[in-house]
Amino acid sequence: MKSRTRISIQQTQRLKLTMGLAASIRILRSDAQGLSRYLEEQAAENPQLKLTRPERQDWLPRWKSALGVGGDAPEQAAAGASLTGYVFGLIAELRLPARETRIAEALVDALEPSGWLGQTPAAIADRVGVRPPEVELILRRLQARAEPTGLFARNLADCLRLQAEEAGEMDAIMAAVLGRLDLVARGEIDRLAREAGVAPDAVRLRIGRLRGYDPKPGAGFEPYAAPIREPDLLAEKGSSGWTVSINRSALPSVSLADGKGEGRAEARAIIRMVEGRNVTLLSVGQEILLRQVAALEAGLGALVPMTMADVASATGLHESTISRVVAGTAVDTPRGTWWLRALFTQAAQAGGPAAGALRERIAQMIAAEDPGAPLSDAALADALSQGGAPLARRTVAKYRGMLNLPPASRRRRR
Repeated sequence: MKSRTRISIQQTQRLKLTMGLAASIRILRSDAQGLSRYLEEQAAENPQLKLTRPERQDWLPRWKSALGVGGDAPEQAAAGASLTGYVFGLIAELRLPARETRIAEALVDALEPSGWLGQTPAAIADRVGVRPPEVELILRRLQARAEPTGLFARNLADCLRLQAEEAGEMDAIMAAVLGRLDLVARGEIDRLAREAGVAPDAVRLRIGRLRGYDPKPGAGFEPYAAPIREPDLLAEKGSSGWTVSINRSALPSVSLADGKGEGRAEARAIIRMVEGRNVTLLSVGQEILLRQVAALEAGLGALVPMTMADVASATGLHESTISRVVAGTAVDTPRGTWWLRALFTQAAQAGGPAAGALRERIAQMIAAEDPGAPLSDAALADALSQGGAPLARRTVAKYRGMLNLPPASRRRRR
């Protein structure tokens, strides 16, 4: 039997990720810090792209990690109290002998508004006139009892290490990441992975976990403690209502250099993509905060159910675009700096309040409870039911776990 050659016509579709499309996606999902770094890299390679950095301003945001994983309850519990007042109360609870109390008070004197120590334990030991091991012993006791975790850390790496150990996420790869935070800040993931001898994805996974930690645990005690970076959007209330704007002080302005030369087309393309990113970010941010005006007015306990599909439908964008825009994007409000992604919350039950609002109420009730008689999950469920939000005990336990709050048996203190 002879084989026959047959010619046929077939139509197929294939999406190809070009360099321009990849750059557009990267710019769209970058926060102000990441976009600034990307533009600096492009300007260094392309002399036709001109960057003008904003004037240095004193940034005094109202940073509270109210929606950040891993730092909710302790900061809310500390609201209204000074950092010094809190730690002196902690020392009183420990009932230390006179010599150890003197060491603890010296550690408090060295405490900075960030919650870190401004002096080394050796320097503190020399000032108090004791041996360094004695200071280390009291320091470990204070670190173990202090809330939020990370207070009395020696530096940023030590602060994050304490939180990683508490979360059970401290391993050799996490230790390597914490040992080279300078590479993390510069985004040199591949280099860090090579030096640690691990896969880049493993490094990215640990960095993702670090973003859920609180880098400045003492900031919750200070009304004007600076965040780790400036937010991308600003929400302010004026005479005509709420307005949302791009935080221009966090981004360099981009323009085309004078004259002619190679690379002008690429520079124009980057400028168009940055302008498009800003327009899209502002549109999405306005729609989100328009739907969450109650939270802006009354706090996170007033969050209403909202999904990315709702915002996508209102803005005429795809859900994937909404997801990219809100990734890592923060908005500064009179009630604190919030992550846009965390404002998306579904109803706990059909027609009921938002799950995010219920989690906020649970955090507030636990923050105000008697340390000697903490509220059980059943008691929290009863209190929510009396407030018009019926919730099962197991659902309360799930939400409490999402807030990284321990059960009542572990919260009990004398």
